[in-house]
Amino acid sequence: MELKKIIEEKTTEEMISKNIAGEIVLSKLPGKTIQRWRDIFKISQRALAQKMNIVPSVISDYETGRRTSPGVSMIKKIVNAFIELDRDAGSVVINEFSTLFQKEVLNDAIIDIRELEKPITVENFNDVLDGVIVVGEEKSKKPLYGYTVVDSIKAIVNLSPQELVQLYGMTTERALIFVNVESGRSPMVALKVTNLKPGAVVLFGVKDLDVLAKRIALVENIPLIVSKTKSIDDLLSNLKKI
Repeated sequence: MELKKIIEEKTTEEMISKNIAGEIVLSKLPGKTIQRWRDIFKISQRALAQKMNIVPSVISDYETGRRTSPGVSMIKKIVNAFIELDRDAGSVVINEFSTLFQKEVLNDAIIDIRELEKPITVENFNDVLDGVIVVGEEKSKKPLYGYTVVDSIKAIVNLSPQELVQLYGMTTERALIFVNVESGRSPMVALKVTNLKPGAVVLFGVKDLDVLAKRIALVENIPLIVSKTKSIDDLLSNLKKI
């Protein structure tokens, strides 16, 4: 199996596991929630019990409410059994959820994305964002053909290097604008692992720009802008005026 596929399946398994566990914990009828997910995975009570090394009546008792809400340890065993049994069957359910989760995560990370009718220079783009070009001022006349506003935390935590590439939209000659940034190191490190480089990177919310972030921008030859716009809403409003 290709490394990329292994990583994607592992990520999807983790997301599904957290989702199932969360639903069971928060449900007013946890037994019914367990039954619903067991039905989704098309697993019998007997098969689930066998995988967990318990008797089938335990599963039945939880689902019918004869037993009180399962504890954290039991929920973890149930969820792990769902995942492992599906994996043994060829990851049918995991693969079905994979595309859905990837789209949801990507949509959640992208705040705004736009292709421009006319290109705008890095210099003029910087002015729109009330920014400071900290690296690559010599490239201030470079044209940008679009921009993507990205929630830095959600993108870095949830997106794989392959999914990060989808932030580029129609062209890489665009500005990637990262919000919810503290030092700028994480988004710059994340970009370094991809083969495609943006036309410019904008960091919003930086408190103390990391030296490594500047170094990566310099080595990768990417103009780096720190926006001084007051709020994300103001930033988005200014962008729409382009």
